[in-house]
Amino acid sequence: MKMNTSILALAAGLLLGSAAFAGPVKVGMITTLSGGGAGLGIDVRDGFMLAVKQSGNKDIEVIVEDDLQKPDVAVQLSDKLIQSDKVDVLTGIIWSNLAMAVVPAAVGQGKFYLSPNAGPSALAGKGCDKNYFNVAWQNDNLHEAAGAYANDAGYKKSFILAPNYPAGKDALSGYKRFYKGELANEVYTKLGQTDYAAEIAQIRASGADSVFFFLPGGMGIAFMKQYAQSGVGIPLIGPAFSFDQGILQAVGEAALGVKNTSQWSKDIDNETNKAFVESFKAEYGRLPSLYASQGFDTANLLLSAMARAEVSDADAFRAALEAADFKSTRGSFRFGPNHHPIQDIYVREVVKEGDIITNKIIGVALKDHADAYASECKM
Repeated sequence: MKMNTSILALAAGLLLGSAAFAGPVKVGMITTLSGGGAGLGIDVRDGFMLAVKQSGNKDIEVIVEDDLQKPDVAVQLSDKLIQSDKVDVLTGIIWSNLAMAVVPAAVGQGKFYLSPNAGPSALAGKGCDKNYFNVAWQNDNLHEAAGAYANDAGYKKSFILAPNYPAGKDALSGYKRFYKGELANEVYTKLGQTDYAAEIAQIRASGADSVFFFLPGGMGIAFMKQYAQSGVGIPLIGPAFSFDQGILQAVGEAALGVKNTSQWSKDIDNETNKAFVESFKAEYGRLPSLYASQGFDTANLLLSAMARAEVSDADAFRAALEAADFKSTRGSFRFGPNHHPIQDIYVREVVKEGDIITNKIIGVALKDHADAYASECKM
């Protein structure tokens, strides 16, 4: 499906105006395009490429590679992109274990890395770097908001679970940082797990009044379906990763009414977001997801820096990135001192709009929220 030209013109005008671009930039995008996490990487790629198309900038070249969700593959691709393809900027990684394998070496070679998703705590605190920017969030953020919501909702005994990898550990740390109640249990599952019968049995027997879980991609689909079939019925809370657009269509009505936290939603009321949602639907024939919005914002951050400085002038280009002079789908957006966002995080409810299961904002969980690790960052 081709994009409506009037939508394209509106979106391009809103985002970049009549900026003149300073010079060519070569981008290496390493993301997940196959396997169980493919939907996340495809959405990041599609959002990023939509922004590039809307900009009309002919001086940006994007080389897209599939990491197969494997750290060793991601490292090989990074080496190829840096050494053979001579990219200026890297982006695209979905998973925190892959980010930890790639980012330190990439920035150590003087490359800029713009993260459209993974935000491990190790890269926000002591492991921060002047050339590393996260355009999504620090991993803990949406989980911190879920903990804050659980308090507001009056929950006193939460059962919490997440996969055993960096983002999973950050998730449960984030929830516990804000949640004031008791823990019924804290469980780490295998990354990529699809059978949750044992964990659901533990939940049933735990005496919990709420369940917080972080299971992105196919893991969340499997858990939600099995949980609904189990009839346990204890209220679920999660971050947007487990209730995003692709997951909701796979899970179906079992997700209705569940509350989740997100820094983005398709119903955020600003002109940039409205234009993004409509143009994404026109271009790809589907509603955008959280990941698509993050890819879109990442590209527009990059394009805004290109309009101000040459990438060959690293100090000027870094300053242009730090300025974050672009119109975000989220509305208010700025970087903290460790190059991670300071932003609002919303509470959403899963609802049905016609035949589509989607999310609707019902409140703000955390206002102008920064991450917990910025004070450890010394650039």
